[in-house]
Amino acid sequence: MRKYMFRSTYTQAGLAGLLKEGGTRRRKALTQTIEGMGGSVESLYYAFGDPDLYIIADLPDDATAAAVSMVIGNAGALDISVTVLVTPETIDEAIGKSVPYRPPGA
Repeated sequence: MRKYMFRSTYTQAGLAGLLKEGGTRRRKALTQTIEGMGGSVESLYYAFGDPDLYIIADLPDDATAAAVSMVIGNAGALDISVTVLVTPETIDEAIGKSVPYRPPGA
């Protein structure tokens, strides 16, 4: 499983739905969506301002995360973006790799 952070801002229609359903019912619906794709929700928080919603989730792969993002975004209630999260161990592995790179003008 890979870990992803979904950041979302409510559209006017989405905010109307949130006001109608409440935060816990929306959390349940979003959790069901992620679980329905073989994932799990680590945390879900609302925030003041932009973005309005943060979800940290485990999903099987990048294609699944992209599919979730596209379907939710297409529904029109949320403007959504996704960030792939990496562990400190992955950073340690990356540091150990030799990368053949030449900066511009060098």
